[in-house]
Amino acid sequence: MVDLLQAGLVWPGAVVTAVVPRTGGQLSSVYELRAGDRAVIVKVYDEKWRWKQAKEAHVYRLLAEHGIQPVPAVLRVEPDTELIGKAFTVMTRLPGTPLSETPVDDVAAVYRQLGGMLAAIHAIPQPGFGYVTTHVLDPVPDNTAYMGRQFAKKLREFRELQGDPVLHDLVQHYVAAHADLFASCEAPVLCHNDVHEGNVLVEDGELTGLVDIENALAGDPWLDLAKADYYATRGDAAKLTALLAGYGAEPDGRLRLYTIYHALELWDWFASIGETRHLDGIAADLVELASDA
Repeated sequence: MVDLLQAGLVWPGAVVTAVVPRTGGQLSSVYELRAGDRAVIVKVYDEKWRWKQAKEAHVYRLLAEHGIQPVPAVLRVEPDTELIGKAFTVMTRLPGTPLSETPVDDVAAVYRQLGGMLAAIHAIPQPGFGYVTTHVLDPVPDNTAYMGRQFAKKLREFRELQGDPVLHDLVQHYVAAHADLFASCEAPVLCHNDVHEGNVLVEDGELTGLVDIENALAGDPWLDLAKADYYATRGDAAKLTALLAGYGAEPDGRLRLYTIYHALELWDWFASIGETRHLDGIAADLVELASDA
């Protein structure tokens, strides 16, 4: 928790009058510090996830270098825990509120804008396929090898976490039958890798921000679009149509294959932290997605 006494250390030179908790991710706490008509966002990192701080600053600055807007600008990166007990990053506050909390008359318009923004992000090339930190970690030269590695890892975790062995085999067979699709991606690009309506900011029916890039990776742009479909549009055909229209693409065969990956990864994550209430629903999604081999 950041309090008013700590706020002066976080934002020197400002007379902070309010500290407001904001929607954060699973791994960090986020606060808005207000000083008159000015405000900044502070993200505070638990010790276990402090390594993600440098990554987030790197990716936001990479987006800024390529003129990607609207995203927060990084004002301060403080890895030292002595000031307030935890590492923190200070960023500009973007206008708007999360789409997940905001009624919008024309949500398709927001998704078209989001699609255009993702297309711009996906124009940023990467040197190899893999997880992004301040560089691409353990880069793989081609998408077939990368996604083969990732599916094998997630299927192994699924089995170790006591997932249904029949479902394991169903997914494994689907992936093997469609693995040729991985080669459709010839070069990796920067992917946000966490597009959901909680990370999309809107105001007056317009997209005003895309935040929380701590899951960014270098990969197939359709891997990113599939995650947006599974996490954000959630089966809403109109939203997906608008997203792809703004992106400038027609539906691709990789969409379903990558959606299976994201569902499998999400099942593994929830199972690993003991959050069992979501597992049956995700398993049902996997059955539906992988049943047509």
